[in-house]
Amino acid sequence: MPNTLNQPLIVAECVESEPVHVSVAGGEAVICSFRSPDKDSPNEDAAVIVPLNSKTAILAVADGVGGSRMAHTASAEAVKALSRIYEQAKKGEPHSRAAIVNAIERANESVRDSGNGAATTLAVVEIDDYYVRPIHIGDSAVLVLGQRRRVRMQTVAHSPIGYAIEAGVMDEGEAMHHEDRHLVSNVIGADDMRIEIGHRLRLARRDTVVLVTDGVLDNLHLDELIDFVRVGSLEVAAERVMTAVQQRMIKPEDNAPSKPDDTTMILYRRSQ
Repeated sequence: MPNTLNQPLIVAECVESEPVHVSVAGGEAVICSFRSPDKDSPNEDAAVIVPLNSKTAILAVADGVGGSRMAHTASAEAVKALSRIYEQAKKGEPHSRAAIVNAIERANESVRDSGNGAATTLAVVEIDDYYVRPIHIGDSAVLVLGQRRRVRMQTVAHSPIGYAIEAGVMDEGEAMHHEDRHLVSNVIGADDMRIEIGHRLRLARRDTVVLVTDGVLDNLHLDELIDFVRVGSLEVAAERVMTAVQQRMIKPEDNAPSKPDDTTMILYRRSQ
C-alpha cells in the first residue's frame, strides 16, 4: 500500500520524475512530470496534492505559458498558493471552495505583480468524500474516466480550439493537428482571468480522475488515454501514459500526433 500523504506534495521544475504513489482522501493518487525532451530550460509545468483530512484533498496541475523565460515561476506560484490551504486547515480554518478560489486569485495577483510577463494555466480537482469538482483556467484538463470507456467528466479548454470542439464545429482529430491548438484564451497572470467551477460528481468504484497538462493531450488521442488508464494499477497506468507520450515526442509516427512539451499528470482513484 502507498504511504499516507500527510503534507502537501509539490512537483515543480522537474527534469523527470518517477511516478510518486500516495494514499490520500480515501483513495490513492500518482503524480509525475517530465521536461520536454527538446530543451534545457526549466520544466514550465508544476503540480500539487494537498491533503486536508482523511476524506478531503486538492489536486492540481499547472502549465506555465511558453514565450516567457519565467513561465515556470507562474506555474510554481499557482500550486504553492493552493498548498497554503493545508496550513489554513491545520489552524482550524474550515476548508471550502472559497479557499481554492481565494488561493487562485492571490496567485493571479502575484503573477501579475511580478511584471515579468509570466502566465500559467491551472486545473484543480477538489475531492471531498468521493465527490469531485473541477476548477480550471486555461487548457490543462480534468477528466473522470469510468467503466466501459465512458468519459464521465471532461473540462472544456479555454481556447479557440477548445470552444470549437465543444460547439461541434471541429472534431478531436482536426483539433489535434490544428495550427492554432497552442493558443490559450484564459490564464493566471491576466487582468481578465476567469475561474470556471464545474459540477460536482460522485465517483463510482474504479473511476479514475485524470489531471493533465497539454503535453499529454497534444500527444495522445482521448481513446488512447482512456485505454492506458482504465485497467491495471495507477502506477502502471501512469507509466503507460508517460512512456507513450515520450515516445511520440522523440519518435514521431505517421498520422500520429507529436508535439514536444513539458508534461505533467495526476491520477486518483477511490479505495472502496
